[in-house]
Amino acid sequence: MILPSRLYAIVDPLDTGRDPIALARAMVAGGARVLQLRLKATATGELLTASEKVREIAAAAGAIFVVNDRADVARACGADGVHLGQEDLPVAAARAVLEPGRLVGFSTHSETQLAAARASGADYLAFGPLYATTSKSAADPVLGCERLRNARTLTTTPLVAIGGITAATAPAVLAAGADAVAVIAALVRAPDVERATAELLALIER
Repeated sequence: MILPSRLYAIVDPLDTGRDPIALARAMVAGGARVLQLRLKATATGELLTASEKVREIAAAAGAIFVVNDRADVARACGADGVHLGQEDLPVAAARAVLEPGRLVGFSTHSETQLAAARASGADYLAFGPLYATTSKSAADPVLGCERLRNARTLTTTPLVAIGGITAATAPAVLAAGADAVAVIAALVRAPDVERATAELLALIER
């Protein structure tokens, strides 16, 4: 597994109004060692400023920091990598923007997309949504663990499962073949983000 943890924590305030920097700090304090910053509606300058701050938080803890969608911002802030969606830059183009050796992840939402992505050169592939999710206004169809098991047979590239994953469902997702679970709402909506992160980590990294 190219990522150092089975928890892939995504910093996105969603509808909570919480400060993304405070969220990142709480996740890292709870033990998260992979952070992705996802601020889709944020202007580029503000996104760069936030990315620089989260990179500092991650670096101080020895955590990996990835910027969602924006290879240019990832390079400008010195992030460890970028995570791309189906409508973003191709993997090869993102690598041309990033410094050598940076991580590139790529999202897939079906077995067909996963198969197409196998040869992309991505360091890891996301697959989902596994469950109903509220983190996207127009989410793709729910896939479930059976399709994750099938997806696991299609590639040896590390798989990060995403979409509606909670502490209750994470063990089943990992058992179905995911190398890591990406979690957003179950962390950022928790009353105590640091505690929720620590408890989830304890559960999935036994």
